[in-house]
Amino acid sequence: MDALAVAMVRGAYEYQGQKCSAASRAYIPDSLWPAVRDRVVGMIEDIRMGDVADFRNFMGAVIDRRAFTRLKQHLDAAKTDPGVKVLAGGSADDSVGFFVQPTLLQVEDPAYRLMCEEIFGPVLAVHVYPAAKWRETLTLVDRTSPYALTGAVFARDRRAIAEADRALRYSAGNYYVNDKPTGAVVGQQPFGGSRASGTNDKAGSILNLERWVSPRSIKETLNPPKNYRYPYMGAE
Repeated sequence: MDALAVAMVRGAYEYQGQKCSAASRAYIPDSLWPAVRDRVVGMIEDIRMGDVADFRNFMGAVIDRRAFTRLKQHLDAAKTDPGVKVLAGGSADDSVGFFVQPTLLQVEDPAYRLMCEEIFGPVLAVHVYPAAKWRETLTLVDRTSPYALTGAVFARDRRAIAEADRALRYSAGNYYVNDKPTGAVVGQQPFGGSRASGTNDKAGSILNLERWVSPRSIKETLNPPKNYRYPYMGAE
């Protein structure tokens, strides 16, 4: 649970959530949720925001006013939705820079807007599912969003990891096991998504190069035949 909580915080809030691979939705079983929730909330309350030149700050401002306004609208809508609980953060301040607090939301409806869309901000929406509905939840994860850039599963049970791998085969171009869904370094870990997140050609690998070339096959014969007849056509 400690590793999962760290992955959620780093995955969702690093770079103000403005990474294409940032975690935007999570599914946690009800048996683990209270402990995970408390850990994540505790870390969020400890996060420092400010000038990125001060390395003690974990987060800075979002990129511009347009992003700030859009994110604030999402937060305002979440606060007025009876099916959403704001567990941490939820505020935005543009008095000095465009700062949006790292926000943790618990949503009842797995089809809630922030579970389906990528808003490129420090907002993580969590749906808590009954632990007994693991398989059904895997199907839910696969079908919820058109985006398929990155994803991650945390588990100790290798059978569960293998089952998730099969069920989520097409749900993420880059798939992580017991690690946050961000941080791929081009040249070390090929990176790319499928579905509405791209064509799944992997930057940092030969698979990406093949996307941009037109292969041609060349055959050169050094001893070409001089007769149209084949050897088997000779007299018996």
